[in-house]
Amino acid sequence: MLCCLYPLFTRDELGVFTLKEFVIGKNDAGQRLDRWLAKTLPILPAPLAQKYIRLKRVKVNGKGSKRDARLKIGDVLQLYINDEFFDAPAPENAFLSVFKPQLDIVYEDENLLLLNKRPGLLCHPDEHERVATLITHIQAYLYQKKEWDPRKENSFTPALCNRIDRNTGGIVIAAKNAETLRVMNQKIKDRELEKYYLCVIRGTLNPPVGKLEGFLLKDEVKKQVSVHSRPIPGGKSAATLYRTLKTQNGLSLVECQLITGRTHQIRAQFAAAGHPLLGDGKYGLERDNKQYGRKIQALWSYKLTFHFTTDAGPLNHLNGRCWTVPHVDFVEEYFPGYTLPFSKGEIS
Repeated sequence: MLCCLYPLFTRDELGVFTLKEFVIGKNDAGQRLDRWLAKTLPILPAPLAQKYIRLKRVKVNGKGSKRDARLKIGDVLQLYINDEFFDAPAPENAFLSVFKPQLDIVYEDENLLLLNKRPGLLCHPDEHERVATLITHIQAYLYQKKEWDPRKENSFTPALCNRIDRNTGGIVIAAKNAETLRVMNQKIKDRELEKYYLCVIRGTLNPPVGKLEGFLLKDEVKKQVSVHSRPIPGGKSAATLYRTLKTQNGLSLVECQLITGRTHQIRAQFAAAGHPLLGDGKYGLERDNKQYGRKIQALWSYKLTFHFTTDAGPLNHLNGRCWTVPHVDFVEEYFPGYTLPFSKGEIS
């Protein structure tokens, strides 16, 4: 939170500046000093930021500090930094006020949101879409609920803990505060969450229950991954458990559990096994997709279980709980009459 502005100097060798003080709140605690500075003053060039820290023009509780120092709640930061690098917040954030968020909320508490993302919606802005993204809808939703105000935060904004492809649907976790984001990111890294997907593939798997393993190498230019049976330079191990739920009309409905979470993991592994996902234009066959009238991959992150093996702080109450989405469009389209197991929201 910005506490006060003190006119101090008019000019020195590094430009015109005034002293500005910030008090670290819970959403900024735990960050490195240099990373906090980069988020708080995004237009400040990194080399100049390092110079300011080195010259002790960034002080923590009245003293110079190292760039990797971890900030704590209540720390007072004094910034002797050129005025042009401070972008004063507007009195009213018109965009967040007038934007109409459209969210399918599976679960919500004071710390996080579980959202059922629709296919076609980006998780984050890219070079083509800056507004209509999942994170934009989330930020507008929380702003209008008065649970988040960018004018009262130094560097934190509501953020996604995981992401799924644009044309994949399913559960995405959003953190409302920095502590939740840190805890959840660590839990995901430590594989203390169980994520299940549903997909429709071409053909019949043999065996009907099993495990796909390999090494994925990402081509950054093509935005595509290749699957290899042996370790290769730059490749990452990938493992997916699967079980066939239903087979008919040349298609199989398959449940997958991710052991690892690599880019395009399910799509690439099933294609490499000879069973591409229906509708997948990147890894599948166009003639198959046209035959069934499917234009996007039939893939949905439909179930999420929290299985914490270590302390989760403010998220401990979620341990052992499980959620599913209420329905999946391609199940209803290609397997009419089939009822998903436990497809009724939260599973006790």
